[in-house]
Amino acid sequence: MQFKHLKKGDFVKIISGKEKGKTGKVLTVLKDKNRVVVEKLNMIKRHQKANAMGKGGIVEKEGPIHASNVVIMCGKCNKGTRVGIKVFEDGKKVRICKNCSDILDV
Repeated sequence: MQFKHLKKGDFVKIISGKEKGKTGKVLTVLKDKNRVVVEKLNMIKRHQKANAMGKGGIVEKEGPIHASNVVIMCGKCNKGTRVGIKVFEDGKKVRICKNCSDILDV
């Protein structure tokens, strides 16, 4: 099952796990693993080997979160919401908020 309701740049809220209740912007979507990377959330530490341009050490970066543990935030009603699809007459599809029917795609 692929999660097609999330895109890069979406504002999301974490609904489960250690970061529950926090919000952030989606940096990347890993479609093959059904995961998303959210800005400044789920921080993990990784050891980085030194290279010619910089020095190594312990680097802190964002870790992936499963897509089922995040919900997209609506800009109008300012709540976490499910995503619906609306098709216009010209065939264009847009994502809409299930609560207030506002368009989520900018």
